[in-house]
Amino acid sequence: MQRVEASVAVSVSDLKKSPTAVMGEAQGETVAVLNHNRVMAYLVPADVYESMLERLDDLYLAELVKERADEKGEPVDIDAL
Repeated sequence: MQRVEASVAVSVSDLKKSPTAVMGEAQGETVAVLNHNRVMAYLVPADVYESMLERLDDLYLAELVKERADEKGEPVDIDAL
């Protein structure tokens, strides 16, 4: 059986009827969208999605810093530019 990673679940047909009502009832929580009792998507509020993207970007940058930690820098003469 598939695990549902949300405390709120709704069918596709109920979501089609009133997406605003579904998100309102979820009160800022993630909503699992079900099709034939299987999760086909998750809906998250915009601020949660934006926060997730920022966190992913931070993780990417942290990994990049780790990769470059041992690199030697090269001096640059800004007056020559």
